[in-house]
Amino acid sequence: MSNFTLITGASSGIGYEFAKIFAEHGHNLILSARSKDVLNELADELHKKHSVDVYVMPLDLTKPENSNDFQTFCEDRNIFLENIVNNAGFGDHEAFLYADWKKLEDMMRLNMESLVRITHTFLPAMVNAKRGGILNVASTAAFQPGPFMAVYYATKSFVLSFSEAINEELQGTGVHVTALCPGPTLSGFQKTANMDKAKILQYLNMPTSRSVAEYGYKAFMNKKTVAIHGLGNKLMVQSLRISPRALILKILRLLQGKERVSPQS
Repeated sequence: MSNFTLITGASSGIGYEFAKIFAEHGHNLILSARSKDVLNELADELHKKHSVDVYVMPLDLTKPENSNDFQTFCEDRNIFLENIVNNAGFGDHEAFLYADWKKLEDMMRLNMESLVRITHTFLPAMVNAKRGGILNVASTAAFQPGPFMAVYYATKSFVLSFSEAINEELQGTGVHVTALCPGPTLSGFQKTANMDKAKILQYLNMPTSRSVAEYGYKAFMNKKTVAIHGLGNKLMVQSLRISPRALILKILRLLQGKERVSPQS
């Protein structure tokens, strides 16, 4: 049986860099995203450069049934997933009142349901083997509500809570779970989420996807439960714990840079 690492959302941003870093450390890979051409190009590059085996699975994980394809794929090839990086996800910078329901539904399915399905599918084999790990990409958004990105922030709170809980359940099994919580990062996320003009981005010196992925890989290998990238983000999270909730909401509302909602004519 061959050991592999599964990375979802591997065609861009943090997931793309995770693929490179895991390959650099000798991990065989299964890369998944919707962009088949990008994945194939990345797979060829990593195989030639690092002599690792790389499979590509172009899937749309907003469709729940597609998450089951990983199990069949691995069983057919006698693959043991020793690591899973649940990185796929997206956001939407819009008032909930005006948000497109299909986009919100896809967001919840991708950010939460696919992550839980994949974890639930492969966790038993890890526990039976007494080894393995799951890295779930959450966000600093997980630590507070987010006006004008309400569903996205809520999905990341779910990922953080879920990851911490099952990591505690798994104590003594040889399997661990890490929740990576980056702040805003230089990637394609802002464009996809329509955040290009959000005020909050004007005040941030955003790190590269590579630096976030490097930090996440080290934290994961050190079996850290919650990994918050960057000193500024760590301090921000600590301040949230002692700040009035109502004040946090008002500040975030201003930083998200949206106007007051009103009835649609």
